[in-house]
Amino acid sequence: MDPERHALELIDRVRSKAPRFKDDRITMAHGAGGKASRALVEGLLAPALGVHDLDDAAAVGELALTTDSFVVRPLAVTVSLVLEEGLRADELRAQVESMAAAAEAAGVEIVAGDTKVVERGRCDGIYVTTTGLGRLDPRAQLSPASLEPGDRILVSGSIGDHGTAVMLARGEFELEAPVESDTRSLWPAVDALLDTAGPSLRAMRDATRGGVATVLNELARSSGVAILVQEARIPVKPEVAGACEILGIDPMYVANEGKLVAFVAPGAAEAALAALRCAPGCEDANEIGEVQAEPAGLVLVETGFGGRRVMDMLVGDPLPRIC
Repeated sequence: MDPERHALELIDRVRSKAPRFKDDRITMAHGAGGKASRALVEGLLAPALGVHDLDDAAAVGELALTTDSFVVRPLAVTVSLVLEEGLRADELRAQVESMAAAAEAAGVEIVAGDTKVVERGRCDGIYVTTTGLGRLDPRAQLSPASLEPGDRILVSGSIGDHGTAVMLARGEFELEAPVESDTRSLWPAVDALLDTAGPSLRAMRDATRGGVATVLNELARSSGVAILVQEARIPVKPEVAGACEILGIDPMYVANEGKLVAFVAPGAAEAALAALRCAPGCEDANEIGEVQAEPAGLVLVETGFGGRRVMDMLVGDPLPRIC
């Protein structure tokens, strides 16, 4: 048997087993979007709640309900704040004003909320939880299980900016580089894709915790397809690439807050990419790979040296918690 095929079959055999939650305690890795998070959700939460696919968004009739982060345009948003005793009022005011400005820019109304105050040391300043309610957009029928061989993979811009910016701002690694977070509303990019690609748009996902690599692995598994990524086509800013290289981190696993990954039928990919590049903050958008039939459930990277490697999900996040 071909050595590469044999190795891929072994990996697929291990990955095909249903995840089991066997840990004695919750760790930071369980919130990082990698294998530990998957074991928690699919091995404990989903079975206990009787949900087949427990995600952060779902369709409820003609409505769409989502929590935490949005790649749809909500009609309304609720906000819950957990505040630590001793939090400076001017810091809270700045956060609330920033929320209000972002909601106004997105044309979304914040309609309700809840506030709790906990003792000093029980919270890291302020925790924010949001829930959005919207209507399903009729321009496309999106599903994480809809990927087909031949589909093209688009990323809306340079990756790893947010995670790298937060890491540098904390000063924990004694590195300096002019990197800014990419935090922004994704709706203009989503709207452009829906307008241009419509029914040819298969699926979209914002690449937050776990980065683009985790998104690709999740969707490859959900659709039972393979994904081949061309390393040379992945947009990464030089300063981000440099910081990641020094720390031994792959930018594909670094979190983003204003980037999405879209899967488009081949006939609509060129027009979709052109529309995406016209959206604010998406000037560096690029096509980074395509969907293939085999090996099902795996993500492969075609390196700059002409070889291929498996890009699996990490157990946890390679950086301290950033989102």
